[in-house]
Amino acid sequence: MATPLDPTALGFLLAENRRMPMHVGGLQLYRKPPDAGRNYVRDLFESMRDTIDIAPLFLKRPYRSIKTAGQWVWVEDDQFDIDHHVRHSALPKPGRVRELFELCSRLHSTRLATERPLWEWHLIEGLRDGRIAMYTKLHHSLVDGIAAMRLLQSIVSSDPDERDMPAPWAKRPPRSKIGKAQEAAEHATAGEALSALKTALGISADAAGIPKALVQTLNRSLRNETSTLALFAPNTILNREITASRRFAAQDWPLERIRAIGKATGTTLNDVVLAMCSGAMRTYLSELDALPETSLIAMVPVGLHAKARHAGTGGNAVGSIMVKLGTDLEDPLDRLLLIHASMLDGKQALAQMTPLQIQAMSAVGQVPAILPTLLGMTNMVRPAYNLVISNVPGPRTTQYFNGAEMLGTYPLSVPIDGNALNITCNSYAEQMAFGLTGCRRTVPHLQRILTYLDDEISALEKVAGV
Repeated sequence: MATPLDPTALGFLLAENRRMPMHVGGLQLYRKPPDAGRNYVRDLFESMRDTIDIAPLFLKRPYRSIKTAGQWVWVEDDQFDIDHHVRHSALPKPGRVRELFELCSRLHSTRLATERPLWEWHLIEGLRDGRIAMYTKLHHSLVDGIAAMRLLQSIVSSDPDERDMPAPWAKRPPRSKIGKAQEAAEHATAGEALSALKTALGISADAAGIPKALVQTLNRSLRNETSTLALFAPNTILNREITASRRFAAQDWPLERIRAIGKATGTTLNDVVLAMCSGAMRTYLSELDALPETSLIAMVPVGLHAKARHAGTGGNAVGSIMVKLGTDLEDPLDRLLLIHASMLDGKQALAQMTPLQIQAMSAVGQVPAILPTLLGMTNMVRPAYNLVISNVPGPRTTQYFNGAEMLGTYPLSVPIDGNALNITCNSYAEQMAFGLTGCRRTVPHLQRILTYLDDEISALEKVAGV
């Protein structure tokens, strides 16, 4: 049965072109179980590839024809070929993390074929220390980043002795943990769109307040204050047209170090993460002689618990804040405190709006970023913001898949014209992983940013006295 694409999914599909693949990805590293035999990896691959009953989420593909009146719809792929989606790879010698990142960079650069379901899964061996890796990519029209993370959390287990676990794409009973996660991922975007529509139709006071909220937002933007709109982002090398070629790099740091800095300075864990990015970008752009005189602006998605702020509305409000990173400031502590004030100011601004108004303002805030791309004017106008930095919570305890211990999980995201670098972080157990995805040509030597992130957390520890 054909199902129309909701507006959000359709937007991701139509925005895609040769230079801008619109899929998200994830890389997980695992340690083989102590009792793993010589053929453990091959056996694991074959057991998952041979899955017969596939979940509906992994069978649907976009389709349009005269029969659909030119409208894009989801249909079930009646020629589904598991071998196209599930693949077994090996790294070339010497099998370092560098070779793994290079493979993931190439895999992340290629578009998913719309004539097939929009996902791939790669089991990768050949790391010289014996670890194995799993790289997954899913189109943004299929799932969003949060839904993808929840789906990941549902397919792993905290029990190291649990074996014979089915593949991530295997169909589960609807009432099971993974079945619920699959169903939630499949309907997340459509459900949010429907919820927003119901809110818009049912809460006239909220709708009436949107013009006032927009005026307040514009006033704050014109005064160069934190807002959901940015009018003062400088032009940088990050804000150019991009190519399809991607470069990916990742590393994690102990959450204990990040929390200690926050505790000593009266800031939040997310503030410290942003400060690490700020210092790293300052060093990186300075090295390229490309640091602007004014501060970089980051677009930071935030989740706000709406019930406490908006009586009677319930649920959660998700918005975005344009954060001053303080890259024009030399002292690491000054940058951290500016980021803290900028985040606090932005959250307070959003707290004065209802969930509907937050959604509307966030949508308006994306227009300056998206419109130049659609009109082919990316290199001719001032950017709405310089880069995206997001932080998605992950599992809090060590997880296992068929006895293999998950050592780390690293996100790969979506650079677009005008935003050539995306930094996505996710926590796992007691680590915070930074995943950097950028255009290979526009963001040269991207891997150096990892070194600068490490330098910055040490500098923050020094100024914080921890």
